[in-house]
This record gives sequence, structure tokens and C-alpha cells, in this order.
Amino acid sequence: MVTDMIPPAAAPAFLAKAGWEHAAIVPLAGDASFRRYFRVIDGARRAVLMDAPPPHEDPRPFIAIARHLTEKGFAAPRILAQDLDEGLVLIEDFGDLRVKEHVEDAPDAERDVYGRAVDLLAALHRLPAADVPPYDREVYQREAGLLTEWYCPAIGLPVDEAGYVAAWDAALPVVEQSASPIVTVLRDYHAENIMLIDRAESHGLGLLDFQDALAGHPAYDLVSLLQDARRDVSPALEAAMLAHYRAIANPPADFDAAYAVLGAQRNAKIIGIFTRLWKRDGKPRYLSFLPRMWDLLERDLAHPALAPVAVWFAANIPADKRHYALEDYAPA
Repeated sequence: MVTDMIPPAAAPAFLAKAGWEHAAIVPLAGDASFRRYFRVIDGARRAVLMDAPPPHEDPRPFIAIARHLTEKGFAAPRILAQDLDEGLVLIEDFGDLRVKEHVEDAPDAERDVYGRAVDLLAALHRLPAADVPPYDREVYQREAGLLTEWYCPAIGLPVDEAGYVAAWDAALPVVEQSASPIVTVLRDYHAENIMLIDRAESHGLGLLDFQDALAGHPAYDLVSLLQDARRDVSPALEAAMLAHYRAIANPPADFDAAYAVLGAQRNAKIIGIFTRLWKRDGKPRYLSFLPRMWDLLERDLAHPALAPVAVWFAANIPADKRHYALEDYAPA
């Protein structure tokens, strides 16, 4: 057991109060935030303990969105117990069958599983947005700015930051003025956050990691799913799933442009976040994802809607300063 996966000191008392006094607590996962997850085992019973330690994390948004999704017929984990002061939440255990591992072990199932994941999004997009903050210009710019804040300094590259902001200001109206409805955007809807569960509802898919949900454009979660930062989704599968979404959701004509802009914005953000995880948080493993992120970003920048942003990248980040893998960096 690694030291950062030792259960929190308050966990035994919390579990005892929740009726799990004799349960074993075993490490399950950490993630890119301060959150950690443990499996709680008591005989045949299983649950998951979320450790969202304050002040770094606040479990309230997770609880609120989980309940919203459940009320709307989607499979979010049921909340079994909570201690907000300690940042502890006991939630339903969806098991171990994540989409990522399943489709890697059974490639023939990939199209079916991704089709169901797109069906789920289309169903979510037919509903009014949850009561969450807007995904607006300020948020888009703050997120895209993580690339110039973290990646460019990490490789010693001075860039025109004001020009970067201006380029995004020129591209983002395609999203903001879209004819698409405002929907609940889960924001981390990808193969590592979707579980295969034995249920008829929610297309047999369990949802995780949605506490940062905002109200925004429906293309964003499709980008998250089909331009996955952590696994390769082939361009052919991406195109097929976009065609599937168009067929069942009938989005407006501006949808493809918004998808490209949000793809570029998300991929620029993730390049910045993964660099920050290395430089600030001592998690260098995220650097191995950067070549994929640059490939995805460059594909998005080829869309005419991204012309101002593409011009900025061409002028500020040369080709030899992209596609960095772990071995390309000096030690932290």
C-alpha cells in the first residue's frame, strides 16, 4: 500500500456510525485531484468511501449532482452516508468493470459500448440543465489559459499571452451563440469514469466523477468521450459516434464547429493541467499523455472555426515544442 492511500483517520468512526463498523477498508484509486477512493468490504456488502478532504475538496457538488442524475433516471452512485466536515462520503459500489479496461480486453465491444455512452448523453441533453453554474467565457478562458500558465513556462517558451486570450475571444462565440440547448455538462465523461453495470436503466452505464458539472454546450461531453486524454479513440470511431449523435439528437448546423472549438479548448486545458500535475503536484506520469493531447489539439485546430487560435499556435509554439513525452523533460 502506498502511503498516500492510507485511509483517513476519521474513517473508522464514520463507517461505524453508518453501520459498517466491522468493514475492511482497502485502497481503490486516487485521481488528479486530492480525492481518494477506498473499497469498504463487510461480508457480502460492498461500498466505496470517498475521501474529499477539506479545504482542498468539497463533496457537496458531487452529492447534489449524484442525486439530480438519479432523480432523472441515470445511474449515479447512491449516497449511503456523509460527513461533510471530514469530507467523507460513503457511496454505492459500481464494481470494477470500467469502460476503459472492458473495451481494451474486448475490442469487438468498443463500438457498442461507445454507442451506448453516446445514447446516454443524448438522453441527458433532452433534459433541462441541472442547477449548476454556467460554462461561460470566463471559465473557458481560465481553463484554456492553463496551457500558457503551465506548459509554456515548463519548456522555457515565452509566448504572447494577451494574443492567446484574444484568439480565444475570436473563436468562442461559435459556442456561445450556438443554437444548441444549454445542458448539464458532466465535464469528465470518458472511459475511466464510466462503469459497466448490470442494470436496464442508464444504458447499463454507471457515472462517476461529475462533481464539477456546469451548464453549457452539449458538444463538450462528446469531446471528453471521443477525444479521450487517457486512451486512443480512433478517428474512425470518433466520426461514427458523432454521426450516431447527430442521428439521434439532431443538433443544429453549428454543432460541428462548436465541437471543434470545445475540443481545442479542452485539449489545451488538459495539456496545462497535466503539466501542472507534474510541476506542482509531483505526478510525472501524466506527462506520458501529452503527445496524444497535442495530436488531438492539432486535429481540432485544423477546423476553420479555430483559425484565430491556430494562427496564434503557429506563431508562438513551434512544432518542435509540441508532442513532448516524459523523457523530453528535465527532472522536476
